[in-house]
Amino acid sequence: MTGGRDDDPWAVLKDFTDARVAQGRTGTSLPTRELLAFTQAHAAARDAVHDVADFAGLRAALEALGETVLDVRSRAPDRATYLRRPDLGRTLHPESVTVLANGHAARAEPLYIAVIVADGLSAGALAQVVPVLSALLPALRSSGFGVAPITLAMQARVALGDGVALALGARLALVLIGERPGLSSPDSLGAYLTYGPQPVTPDSARNCVSNIRPAGLDARTAAWRLHHLILAALRRELSGVALKDESGDPPPDFAPQALPRHP
Repeated sequence: MTGGRDDDPWAVLKDFTDARVAQGRTGTSLPTRELLAFTQAHAAARDAVHDVADFAGLRAALEALGETVLDVRSRAPDRATYLRRPDLGRTLHPESVTVLANGHAARAEPLYIAVIVADGLSAGALAQVVPVLSALLPALRSSGFGVAPITLAMQARVALGDGVALALGARLALVLIGERPGLSSPDSLGAYLTYGPQPVTPDSARNCVSNIRPAGLDARTAAWRLHHLILAALRRELSGVALKDESGDPPPDFAPQALPRHP
């Protein structure tokens, strides 16, 4: 019998990647199976961009972990404007600046880290936020660093986190954001950390841990890498191209008390 997987020497490559390889052909075109899969993936990517993030559910999950949560929004009034005007997504709405300033004034102890959760370009990616933070935050606090209330940012891009950190008086901004969907990854979460954010911070001053999703970088490993990078950034007072990820694999005992909450 011929025509099966064993007859195609390229088919084995599918075991190593979600990329569209070894698709075969029918005449001069793609096989119908692959064409339908491509169409489905494209629709999933478009849905990820336009879906509304479930911030209410995320707030409830974070508060169940004992976290204090703040809500802010960018200057983009709606999703359509957000997609057309990236500059508005990078800027805090004036009302949100006031909310953050009041929260900062009410705290006496110094804050090292501001955590911002932004919808970005994939609402579904926010499903990874709680597994990451439930492992990361206990580790940061056990290292002696004060963490600001978690800020949920609607219609936001990475640079909006700089304004949040400045308003809260934090030394480092950690932004968890839905990444631009790929055709094989509509649910990917990115984590950007910036030491000493400024009103205009170059991207070269940021570190990024990306592709956090079930089929990519798992939440526990992502939390470990972020823990390593954040401690190094605070110790060396820098981030970006001068700060390298030398974390390696997480040890078996990293944040074991937090992980069972989200198996």
